[in-house]
Amino acid sequence: MNTASPDLQQKLTALTRSIGNILLGKEEVVTFSVLTLLAGGHLLIEDAPGVGKTTLAQALARSIDGSFKRIQFTSDLLPSDILGVSVFYPDRSEFQFKKGPIFANVVLADEINRATPKTQSALLEAMNERRVTMDMASHKLATPFLVLATQNPVEYHGTFPLPESQLDRFLMRIKIGYPDPQEEKRILIEMRDTSVLDHLEPVICASEVMELSEQTKQVTMEESILDYIMHLVGATRSSAAVQVGVSPRGSLALYRAAQVHAFLQGRDYCIPDDVKRVAVPTLSHRLILKKKYAHLMDLREESEAIITEMLDSVPVPI
Repeated sequence: MNTASPDLQQKLTALTRSIGNILLGKEEVVTFSVLTLLAGGHLLIEDAPGVGKTTLAQALARSIDGSFKRIQFTSDLLPSDILGVSVFYPDRSEFQFKKGPIFANVVLADEINRATPKTQSALLEAMNERRVTMDMASHKLATPFLVLATQNPVEYHGTFPLPESQLDRFLMRIKIGYPDPQEEKRILIEMRDTSVLDHLEPVICASEVMELSEQTKQVTMEESILDYIMHLVGATRSSAAVQVGVSPRGSLALYRAAQVHAFLQGRDYCIPDDVKRVAVPTLSHRLILKKKYAHLMDLREESEAIITEMLDSVPVPI
């Protein structure tokens, strides 16, 4: 069993239930969102408009009693619109840093691929080091800190593909998908008068989220499973279809994701199924495919299929 106290375990269950009550019928999406939060990572959602990406981010922020900021990425968005700006006050003859929307617990980077590469790169330090450097001064970000970025995988007009260095900083890439008819009917009934988000109450506080995050790091992993991770990562680097395989950062991401997945299942140790369960959303966006295998409209499907094939071919430790 995991080492979480009964009180924290109940709050963790309540967190998953709270978000699940908003994002109906999407248990896997909810699990991966909570997993990313506890792992200290960031989440990229590729999906069509209107499937609940913004709702997910708001529900997560409200459930942890955290601050929420939405940044609508556009081609004219500047780095200072994200990070903040130094303002000069003549009466005091000094500059004062005015924090941008990045200083929140949950930051929704909506349609992130509509901003220029210069603006996209403004997120790199924040996502990797949990701080912002402006005018030679470092400013720490909130804890917990989660960037939930979205992009439309169908509409490419006026977009700038995310660079590999940016993609590599997302712990997971997932999609939400359309709800099944019964769940969509529930959405119509429960949200026809008012948004259920208006009545969503916090079920856990930020400090408790950080405590749970620290506890996930105590989940043990046997050497055989570490070797399994190395074999999976190695397979991406030797594949005939892959130009650039998973980086060491990706290996660490898979390790952390498996740890937290085991924790969410109530265990203080990892099993191979933990690795297999998180491998596709954790590794697929880190691959750079060779041109003859990479087709713009199905690049995601190609990379996910490659990871799935590797999960079938790489021997699982007994």
